[in-house]
Amino acid sequence: MEKRMARFRLAAAALAAILVAGCATAPAPRQGDAAAKLARVGHVVVIYAENHSFDNMYGLFPGANGIARATPEQYLQRDHDGSVLPELVVFGPDGKPDPRFPRMPNKPFRIDAPPVSRPPTTLVPSPIHAFFHNQEQIDGGRNDMFAAMSTVGGWVMGHYDGSQFRMWKWAQDYTLADNFFMGAFGGSFLNHQYLVCACAPRHENAPASMRARLGPDGKLEKRPDSPSAREGAVKVFSSGGGQVTPDGWSVNTSQPAYQPSGVPPAPGGPATLADPAGNAASGEPVPPQTARTIGDTLSAKGVDWAWYAGGWNQAVADGMQPPAAKRSVIYTRSPTSPNFQPHHQPFNYFARFAPGTPDRAQHLKDGDEFLRAIDAGTLPAVSFYKPAGVNTQHPSYTDIVTGDEHIAGLLERLRRSPQWNDMLVVVTYDENGGYWDHVAPPTGPGWGDRFGPGTRIPTILVGPTVKKGYVDSTPYDTTSILKFITERFGLEPLPGVRPKMGDLTNALN
Repeated sequence: MEKRMARFRLAAAALAAILVAGCATAPAPRQGDAAAKLARVGHVVVIYAENHSFDNMYGLFPGANGIARATPEQYLQRDHDGSVLPELVVFGPDGKPDPRFPRMPNKPFRIDAPPVSRPPTTLVPSPIHAFFHNQEQIDGGRNDMFAAMSTVGGWVMGHYDGSQFRMWKWAQDYTLADNFFMGAFGGSFLNHQYLVCACAPRHENAPASMRARLGPDGKLEKRPDSPSAREGAVKVFSSGGGQVTPDGWSVNTSQPAYQPSGVPPAPGGPATLADPAGNAASGEPVPPQTARTIGDTLSAKGVDWAWYAGGWNQAVADGMQPPAAKRSVIYTRSPTSPNFQPHHQPFNYFARFAPGTPDRAQHLKDGDEFLRAIDAGTLPAVSFYKPAGVNTQHPSYTDIVTGDEHIAGLLERLRRSPQWNDMLVVVTYDENGGYWDHVAPPTGPGWGDRFGPGTRIPTILVGPTVKKGYVDSTPYDTTSILKFITERFGLEPLPGVRPKMGDLTNALN
């Protein structure tokens, strides 16, 4: 164990050296055509949906690098011993074969067609989407361990005919990016952090119960009774894949120290704070972070910006309820609840945006304010919009159609806005939701690091400055959004942004 920890400390030191070096040199100002493209964009709007891979939603899109281009080497799934699985088996909540789903050939299949026949208005299983699971699923770019390293087995190979969705038409009319990857391996929590700071939070003193248990090969240590992928879902010692790496990076779903949080206030403690002792469901809250965010760099340059979240005001009020009170928004899936998710609010993890600070009041806002600002033409130069859970398209707690209609409705509203003429709208997804995709993420210096990028995700770029009817195959990841904002507004670069990834300007006309 001591040798393994030493290796992790050396890796962390090496990463820190890279980050320091990366922040020492600002990129050269864009010239000529690129500069002209940037200058035409006056307002950037980022809409952040949930949990689908590119192939899962746009794998049938004409002209894109979709499922038809996947070779058997890219889609045949393998068991833990490396053998090819004879068939795909879907596992239920108990980790055993689910009789509600047929056994299928070892290849991609339609979710919304026979023999599965689950229309997009229904709730479907949610595969595990966690940091170390995603690394193993990608398997060095072979993408052949998605079924074996999932809680739902072969379900990960499912996809939709996206032509039935309203967003498909927006993708046809504007630009669909078919080589865009999630910034970090794993789930929503870390990828939201990558959207705002291109960094992983530190949780150096996390208890052992929150740390991932890894084997000598750096992979999740499996339980002795972990079955073959032909028979049941994988079993690992670390619940949910482990929230914190052995060397103190917070990588899987963890809660903020500020309300709204999945951890209620301490009995008799400040109502605005989470109980520092945590709880059984979530562990300890992540300590307040101090890394530089895109918000910091925008504010330093005097550029106005806001993070808008559906259900924010109600969630803040709910979060301040005492522990015994019943919360109506946070982690509640009742028909009247927007199903607010605290770990989808990245700025709420940072000390600069703590309750009571001027920056929190100025920049963290409710989704209703986003709608009013669109209609009034008063959006700031940079807007991030996070839908409430019911509108995110997240499998298991909402259907895919509800979010599709919500996002398409937002785009129609934005197109009517007085600010439309200089607007760039980026509709993207936080992560793949555990679903398979056939394209390997880029690796190597300048392309990736120990945190990512992860699996390919859908991204649509919309606006009068965007190419029409275009499929953009430029390599991008979540940090490309930060790169674009940095270049457009002349900001100090964030060190975690990957230098070889594109900056979105290839999608501009």
